[in-house]
Amino acid sequence: MKKFLALLLALVMVFSLAACSSSSSSSTDDADETEETAAETEETAEETSDSDNPTVTIGVFEPLSGDNGAGGKQEVLGMQYANYETPTVEIDGVTYDVELVIVDNESSTDKAVSAASQIVAAGASVVLGSYGSSVSIAGSDTFGDAGIPVIGVTCTNPQVTEGNDHYFRICFLDPFQGTVLANFANEELGATVAYCLGQLGNDYDQGLINYFTEAAEALGMTVITESFPEGNSDFTSYLTNAKNAGAEVIFAPCSTSYAQLIIEQASSQGVEIPLLAGDTWDSNVILAAAAGTTQSIYVSTFYAEGGDEAFEEGFKAWINADSTNLTNNGGNDTIAAVSVMGYDAYYVALEALKNAGSTDPADVMAALPTTTYTGVSGAIAFDEIGDAERDAAYIKVANTETEAWDFVAVQTVG
Repeated sequence: MKKFLALLLALVMVFSLAACSSSSSSSTDDADETEETAAETEETAEETSDSDNPTVTIGVFEPLSGDNGAGGKQEVLGMQYANYETPTVEIDGVTYDVELVIVDNESSTDKAVSAASQIVAAGASVVLGSYGSSVSIAGSDTFGDAGIPVIGVTCTNPQVTEGNDHYFRICFLDPFQGTVLANFANEELGATVAYCLGQLGNDYDQGLINYFTEAAEALGMTVITESFPEGNSDFTSYLTNAKNAGAEVIFAPCSTSYAQLIIEQASSQGVEIPLLAGDTWDSNVILAAAAGTTQSIYVSTFYAEGGDEAFEEGFKAWINADSTNLTNNGGNDTIAAVSVMGYDAYYVALEALKNAGSTDPADVMAALPTTTYTGVSGAIAFDEIGDAERDAAYIKVANTETEAWDFVAVQTVG
């Protein structure tokens, strides 16, 4: 019996040791993983804390998804490239690292307030955006209530800056753009009948159509206007209506997601009426949709490729060096005017910070009215409302063979 008990005790000890060994091994593995994670965290912290400079935050309020996601991404690329090129700014003798806090407003007026609130919470000294007038208007009060100035980049509706002192912008406005496009349709395309199509309830679409209509009718043109509901995907009946009305130009200043469908369906229906649009259509998304078709597509925009070779060379090299940047630019290195505007807007923000001599949003807001900058898109200065003093737009036409924009003319209201 004693021998049996001794043997049993020995076996228990063996199993206990085995269990301890297994537990020790597991604990060692966990410790190794913890140490590895800690090391990675420490390494990341070291990487992000290489600079002893203080940080100034610029908010980026842009659509990275939704109907205007393609254009929003391209606008942001211009800001990111400028930040890559000039990552610091000297304010009152102190060098600051510039941090871009990018928040997706999802092209939605319903999501704009939440996106704006995230930027406010991040402590932004100044904000850039948004591509799309509707979301700019929707998010405006959130920034205004927080006392943070905003520099609109390509939001062209007059309501963006009306009735407030915190919203500025560097682009031309829709009354100017609508008049330029009506003049071009009448004088250069010889159109006497225009068919206008925009999304119901969209401030950009309806605003620009309204200004185009006023200018076109003043020129003696006949204008037929229709609106489509949000989420519409079939434009067959609208294109048929344009054709039956004897339209000699179709003006459709809608988002690129709808524009692609309009172009594709016009081509499949054999509708060869020239398509005319504002700055939203200045995208390689439009070029891709038009490729191989016989559609004539004209746009008014802020910049024509070939205007600044040094900028274009650097921007294209930066785009092509990173697959994510290339994807966000639509898969190639075509330069969208909104990217140029995003680039210039970043430098206007830096100038405002330098002029303010402070990172306090109130000081930056006070400095913006007298801030000037000569950028890739031209000279930038603000009028008493906070709008840019712009007097010209570029007209470009889609080359459906080379998938590029060909320069047509610099158009003014005069």
